Amino acid sequence: MKESDSLFWGRDSGGWGLLSLFYLGTKRFPIRIRFLLFGEEYGISENDMKIGIDARFYGPLGKGLGRYTAELIQSLEAIDSKNEYVIFLRQENFHEYIPKNPRFRKVIADFSWYSFEEQIFFPWLLWREACDVVHFPHFNVPLLYRRPFVVTVHDLILLRFPTLRSTTLSPFFYRLKFYAYRIVIRSALLRAKRVITVSNYTKRDILDRYEVSPERISVTYEAAHPFCFLLSPEREQALFSRLDLLSSPSNTNSHDILRPYALYVGNAYPHKNLESLLQAFANFPDREVRLILVGRDDYFYKRLKRFAKERNLSSVIFAGFVPDDELDSLYKRARLSVFPSRYEGFGLPPLEAMMKGSPVLAARAAAFPEILGSAALFFDPEQKSDLRSALETLWEDESLRHSLRHDGFRRAAEFSWERMGRETLPIYESAVSISREPLGESGHSD
Repeated sequence: MKESDSLFWGRDSGGWGLLSLFYLGTKRFPIRIRFLLFGEEYGISENDMKIGIDARFYGPLGKGLGRYTAELIQSLEAIDSKNEYVIFLRQENFHEYIPKNPRFRKVIADFSWYSFEEQIFFPWLLWREACDVVHFPHFNVPLLYRRPFVVTVHDLILLRFPTLRSTTLSPFFYRLKFYAYRIVIRSALLRAKRVITVSNYTKRDILDRYEVSPERISVTYEAAHPFCFLLSPEREQALFSRLDLLSSPSNTNSHDILRPYALYVGNAYPHKNLESLLQAFANFPDREVRLILVGRDDYFYKRLKRFAKERNLSSVIFAGFVPDDELDSLYKRARLSVFPSRYEGFGLPPLEAMMKGSPVLAARAAAFPEILGSAALFFDPEQKSDLRSALETLWEDESLRHSLRHDGFRRAAEFSWERMGRETLPIYESAVSISREPLGESGHSD
């Protein structure tokens, strides 16, 4: 090779050549264009993909969606060293995500969820990045985005429970927003190359409502982390004291003097059926029992607090947001964990309760039976007497609680975030293969 060639190509010289510098400037080009320009000289394969992930929900900012998105990205980072990823984040969580894989790059997409700017300006940013496929982990896919994408639909709660009790908006604006949701969800489901759901229940729900081919829908289960935080005795003592769970706060042996309690973890949206749960605990036979509700203090929890206050339900403790290390202690010490929701697309909190060793009482509704299997005690969420009876049964039956702890841990161990990532990657490949044509052929892709 001549010296001039070496300077141009830059592969045999001591530094970067002109072509190498040009390569660095094409990072936003589609993979196939870069393959045509550079071939395998730069480690690019015709079958490689440039994958975008809408991670604006990433982390605690996005609650359950944030956990799903964070775990998915972490799993893909661990298993994929071939494809390129562009992670779109908001300003609030941009510094929270630190790529651990050199194939992952983050980009600011500071557009509010369900907003006008999401619909108008986010598609332009996505188009500029020229991804082969974009994964939207929620149904809010911009209507103007017309390149291949995969969408995850966790549930159809907005369609199953269209009630004014689930919003702070006026009736007019609620109806306007509801119809907009319907348009966006339908558009996402019908335009997506592939659809992901987190349970077979949600898959059936989609098939019952939309003309979507079953072959286009894949189920990838979520999971609970197997590790458990251990608080120091001092921190655990402070936690239980703060929640008024100690019958003698001056005693340092918090485990021995802990008041018995049931635990609920989650939000307070109307479909969670928490008013029925609070009523079931009214006049509970054991006067020492406490019901602890863990969830960020928002409009719906404030409304539930008023409900409890009006009925003088002094045994109910609103814990607000609780960090993961403290939550693990609450799970471990709880007599039981209860989840009365009328509708769930998956049900991650009860699975986490099982992993932490808490016996689970759950509604026989939606995806709960599918996810929890025979490792939970179920009740009819529409029958308050059934909820009350199941509560008293599990509260008093130590042998049953021991059995559910054992079965629950085994059940939770069957789910894996890593498996979810491994099952998601082929879905991207399938979506891209539908869209791509063999190099050199003309015409339009599907």
